[in-house]
Amino acid sequence: MVVEKPVDQFKSLALGDTRGCGLRVNGKVVCWGENGFSLPSTLSDISFETLEAKQDIFCGIATSNYSLFCWGNEIFNSNLVVFEEVVPGPCTISCPCAPLDNYAKFCAQELMICEHCVWPGFGQNPPIVNGSGPSPPSVSPQPTPMPSQWNTRNVAFLVVGCVGSLMMLSVLVIMFLKYCKIRGCRVHDSGRLDEVGTPPQQGSQASQVQDQLGPHPSILEKRPSKFLSMGNGGHLEEFSLQVLLLVTNNFSEEHKIGTGSFGSVYHATLDDGREVAIKRAEASASSSYAEDKDSAFLNELDFLSRLNHKNLVTLFGYCEDNNERVLVFEYMNNGTLHDHLHKLETSSLISWTARIKVALDAARGIEYLHEYAVPAVIHRDIKSSNILLDTNGNAKVSDFGLSLMGPQEDESHLSLRAAGTVGYMDPEYYRLQQLTTKSDVYSFGVMMLELLSGYKAIHKNENGVPRNVVDFVVPYIVQDEIHRVLDGRVPPPTPFEIEAVSYVGYLAADCTTLEGRDRPTMTEIVNNLERALQACLTTPNFSRSNTDSST
Repeated sequence: MVVEKPVDQFKSLALGDTRGCGLRVNGKVVCWGENGFSLPSTLSDISFETLEAKQDIFCGIATSNYSLFCWGNEIFNSNLVVFEEVVPGPCTISCPCAPLDNYAKFCAQELMICEHCVWPGFGQNPPIVNGSGPSPPSVSPQPTPMPSQWNTRNVAFLVVGCVGSLMMLSVLVIMFLKYCKIRGCRVHDSGRLDEVGTPPQQGSQASQVQDQLGPHPSILEKRPSKFLSMGNGGHLEEFSLQVLLLVTNNFSEEHKIGTGSFGSVYHATLDDGREVAIKRAEASASSSYAEDKDSAFLNELDFLSRLNHKNLVTLFGYCEDNNERVLVFEYMNNGTLHDHLHKLETSSLISWTARIKVALDAARGIEYLHEYAVPAVIHRDIKSSNILLDTNGNAKVSDFGLSLMGPQEDESHLSLRAAGTVGYMDPEYYRLQQLTTKSDVYSFGVMMLELLSGYKAIHKNENGVPRNVVDFVVPYIVQDEIHRVLDGRVPPPTPFEIEAVSYVGYLAADCTTLEGRDRPTMTEIVNNLERALQACLTTPNFSRSNTDSST
């Protein structure tokens, strides 16, 4: 950009496409750029802690109250305050200079947020900003070298740059969420969806800071309090182990109601009357197995602390006590879909309308994970035992122990190893180790075949030989003979219901095709199940006008 740039002492610079802003050592900001760009006058007297830019938008965190201000276009200039209070930087275990005031308000006990470093001598020999950027350090005409001053200045630049890059991540995420709110990006019944724990790229500034802080701790050394201090789970309760031992009678068998991805599940009632399901990680002598359990525990804690949808099970809180890892969920008192289909003598799912509604509820929960969570989430273990029902027959998706962040659009997610449940696992994922959202679609298709036929995903035929529900049921569907494999415990469908049931059958067949690219998306599945449910609920109208029009 061909404009006059200020010559001043700065501790941080933020450069946009055709404009820039600098953060002076005293905390004040000055801006310059094409078309007379400058700092809004209402911000001229505000001191800032940090400053970042993205294209033509600039944001800074005020030193006085950590409010986030943004400017650069008409939308932000008319409403400079984006958030009243934000986390002013990443929580870390040590600071090269000094921590910010009141850092304990944002971080756990052993973590802190760092100030920008201003080393001794920085003010006396400041970097000078001119048209080509900071000038090189001046060389003294004295014959005696000054290596200590040279090293000090370089260390100052390195530390300020590294810490600033980490602070930039927090600010840019907040800017993106605010931008989506203003411009109408899709936000669907969601809580906080910031990504945390993403490993830095090799050679990046973030990895340099990580190198300074020491080796990354293994999954076994992570504690939920530290994990949640990174931005998630502010609404979660931290339960004491004594309370959970009391309400479960020391995790007795009489309270045990099932197993999850990393341990046993217990039913209990808290002192405030809430019925809860308590999932406790089980100890193991195998270190690799224990690490898998810890990974599943942190996965579920991570995802459910950030996701919020009426068709996802609600996480109330967690327990952190020595080696105990416990999650506390809402209790779904009508059990699992698997129990209703394969175990219970009497079930509320005795109509095709009820079964299609359960499928629709579950599809909406998975659609939220794929389409509206940022970044997308792949569940990896969709099955009937992970669909929970409440008293009113509403269904919710549970158990996120195997879930992963989804890949970018039109990309695949290569996992180190396939994970899931036999009978539900996508054959393309198992064979090629290629994971996408379509892998969840396959598992959901298997579950729909269960709902229609009443057969388990893997069951035995008349001769006692194991058989897959896809291999058995889909051929009848494609031959228009679905009525021959429908669950006999449900009354035969009415003429209106049979159309809907047949429609769902074809949808399940499409979901279980071998190649993921041929399967529908979860949004298409939701739309089709809504049509099927509406067809079941349609009441025929045999009025005279109808009969006259047909003759």
